[in-house]
Amino acid sequence: MFDFTYHTIAKTSEGLYKEKGSKFIALAYPVRTEEDVKQHLSDVKKQYYDARHHCYAYILGPNKDAYRLNDDGEPSGTAGRPIHGQLLSKDVTDTLIIVVRYFGGIKLGVSGLINAYKTAAKDALENNTIIEKFVEENYTITFPPLGMNKVMQLLKRETVKIMGQRYEENCIIDFCVQKRDADSLLEALRKVEGTNITVKI
Repeated sequence: MFDFTYHTIAKTSEGLYKEKGSKFIALAYPVRTEEDVKQHLSDVKKQYYDARHHCYAYILGPNKDAYRLNDDGEPSGTAGRPIHGQLLSKDVTDTLIIVVRYFGGIKLGVSGLINAYKTAAKDALENNTIIEKFVEENYTITFPPLGMNKVMQLLKRETVKIMGQRYEENCIIDFCVQKRDADSLLEALRKVEGTNITVKI
């Protein structure tokens, strides 16, 4: 069942760590795309414009295949990597954590920085709720008007969400279905005469 579900965070949350006058504010966001990530980064940089560093890590996609770490001027491997490590330890995806640092005048050293970024990120995740979601696949089905009743009956399953409909010479419906139910649904839909189903990337 594992590859039919994944874990993510339910909401935005905040974490905090203080060490030798430096303050580390961690902000965790649920995200779906790299555009979401860019928007949150832009907003945080405006809000905390006077901070010395805005370090972050994110993981995207049910398979966790898109990710990035950024040290934003901190010594290499001391910020993005420990933040990313907390995402991995909680086994979450579609999640961004930005840690904003206000420098307190005393250097923390490499191990001090790693601990600070790790602890702030961990605090933000612990102040959140981790939820399980179903992996979904997106499709478009095109079919003649005569097939409408049969197609709509099949798309009434609990595991299906209709995302859009348009009517031209043929009927076109965009839908997403939970991966665990996709094969049986597509098999049933293909039995309706005149249907053409394409995957939406």
